[in-house]
Amino acid sequence: MAVEIRQEEQEEAISDIDLLHEIGSRIAATDPLHVVLERIIELVSDTMRCDSCFIYVLDHNQLVLRASRNPHSDLIDQVTIPLGKGITGWVATHKQHVAIPANAPKDPRFERFANLPEDRYEAFLSVPILCRGKLVGVINTQHREPHFHSQRQIRLVTLLGYLVGAEVELARMEFEKLQLANQLETRKLMERAKGILQRELNVDEEAAYLALQKQSRQRRKPLREIAEAIILMDDMRRGKKK
Repeated sequence: MAVEIRQEEQEEAISDIDLLHEIGSRIAATDPLHVVLERIIELVSDTMRCDSCFIYVLDHNQLVLRASRNPHSDLIDQVTIPLGKGITGWVATHKQHVAIPANAPKDPRFERFANLPEDRYEAFLSVPILCRGKLVGVINTQHREPHFHSQRQIRLVTLLGYLVGAEVELARMEFEKLQLANQLETRKLMERAKGILQRELNVDEEAAYLALQKQSRQRRKPLREIAEAIILMDDMRRGKKK
């Protein structure tokens, strides 16, 4: 019996080393934030054999849902959790893991967000993602049925949260830079489109902006797309005149 136990421990140790090697090989490449998070989702899901896995990333003092094992395209980048709210917010604030084997919704810290179906799952494990002691995000795993989280599982996912913290932070910073660049480009397009409408319709800046908004609502398209279409039409007209 002792020999069998030692053999099992050795197999687990080899499995853990393989996991760490896999983490290094998958996370080493410089990729966009959502690609990095999807890789982490795969690693955690393979390790935990869980039914659900979420990753929340810190953004201006709130946690934003950035990745999910289950398809939630309408909720990714939309669901937010204030620090300190719910189990996830508690983990983020205290930088400590929480493992609940059953009846997770009955935990006094539990709060329902965006009516996610996973909120009805039984077992819940939440660990912080840290970079040099600074909170970067939170990893949540859930099981539909009661599930006892072994110390090995908790240590592995917690260790993963430490190891990927720097990579997630770098990817998050690049993501924010890209968002800022897109916002600046959108602002330039909007200003140019408003100028065209002011000239063509002989209206002031406010009226031009309202005209853009009206077209956006009627066509059910983002303001940027409307602005780009107006600029394109103006360029075509100018080209014909030449």
